[in-house]
Amino acid sequence: MSTNDAGSDVNHVEMNKARSEAGRVRIFDTTLRDGEQSPGISLNKQEKLEIAHQLARLNVDVIEAGFPIASPGDFESVEAIAREVEGPIICGLARTSKLDIDAAWNAVKDSQRPRIHTFISTSDIHIEHQLQTTREDVEGQARAAVAHAKAYLDDVEFSPMDATRADVEYTAGVIQIALDEGATTINIPDTVGYTMPHEYEAFIARLYELVPALRGVACAPARGRSSAQSTGSVSEPATRRSRRS
Repeated sequence: MSTNDAGSDVNHVEMNKARSEAGRVRIFDTTLRDGEQSPGISLNKQEKLEIAHQLARLNVDVIEAGFPIASPGDFESVEAIAREVEGPIICGLARTSKLDIDAAWNAVKDSQRPRIHTFISTSDIHIEHQLQTTREDVEGQARAAVAHAKAYLDDVEFSPMDATRADVEYTAGVIQIALDEGATTINIPDTVGYTMPHEYEAFIARLYELVPALRGVACAPARGRSSAQSTGSVSEPATRRSRRS
């Protein structure tokens, strides 16, 4: 085999690896954060550590370890997981306030692979009644939150909460703001279990059309349809753009 042939083979292998990585579905596990909201479930630090170690053995890609600002106990649990669990990305959840993001960073900073996940709602019903603010303010909060998180680390996830009940064009605009500020993962929550799988797939597909820079999304479906909705979101046409990238 000539040197040129060897180099060609290496390039071919690297290209195949890149294609495989681009199309891979990653597992983002929220057992230790969202799962604890299930009725009757309350986990102490040791129990959360035990679950986190098991998730690492299962080779999940990302563990959302908790909501550090929520309580001293949750902060300590996330911090312990960040320090002790190796392999997966360890993620802390935060609203858009600086206090939330600072707490998330302080909890995950000792991880080998830390991530901050910040969120704000884009549905008008949440903007008006829960946040009691305006669309313009939500855009500003999203911009500031991602920028603040990026000052701490490179891996920042952003979620437009209650996205599937929101105006898709407006949500796309907020996502674009997050990407412009450096968000590396976009999560699309079906917060209250509003959509059917085919509707979720169509919503994701429309986001790809509206946000050309979008190269993949994390799915956060709810209400017993998570598997069907997640599967739908990676079928055609939603991943067509991702496959070309």
